[in-house]
Amino acid sequence: MFWLLITTLLARFVLAHSVVIDPNARECFHEQLKRDDRMTVSFQTDVGGDMQVNFWVTDPHNRVLHQQPRTAMGEYSLEAEVDGKYAYCFLNEGYDGQPREVSFNVHGVVYVSPDDPEHQDPLEHRIKELVTWVETIKDEQEYLVIRERVHRNTSESTNTRVKFWSIGQTVLLVGVCLFQVFYLKRFFEVNAKTAIPQRETQEVSSNSEETYATGA
Repeated sequence: MFWLLITTLLARFVLAHSVVIDPNARECFHEQLKRDDRMTVSFQTDVGGDMQVNFWVTDPHNRVLHQQPRTAMGEYSLEAEVDGKYAYCFLNEGYDGQPREVSFNVHGVVYVSPDDPEHQDPLEHRIKELVTWVETIKDEQEYLVIRERVHRNTSESTNTRVKFWSIGQTVLLVGVCLFQVFYLKRFFEVNAKTAIPQRETQEVSSNSEETYATGA
């Protein structure tokens, strides 16, 4: 039973990676598959600008099997039709000049012929199915962890911007209030200084008229 489980686990491969892609650069990886082997690539951009990259998969003849332009996440599964190297690439077009950090998982099942007398045990088949489901759940959990991290970073960034915007509004409001107080104070001071000479002139003129009337 123990060796059966080990054999089943070895019949699967799971790889988890993280890579930083500079602007206008690409990173390609490949897996050596045999006919009828299955492989799944899932990825998520964690950090960098708008977090969008180009993703594509090619077969041993360099034919494009799948492509996703300008995306932040994705998943693609394939079943090898021929033996050879199957490549998957990520491209950062660098529109904003920011690098991208991409996390991706590669998992698959090595094909075993049902005619092979060493692999006709139904228990082994059930164990393989169980391992497949476990790996699927594990991938989903990793995907949710990445999504939670991205959303948390976005939320923290938004909260920081709102905080600084609120501080800026407060400073601007205080500045406007001080300017209004200073402006109104100056306005009334100038009016008061202008009104005093006018009043004095009117009093002098009135006194002169009275004196002239008395003399007459």
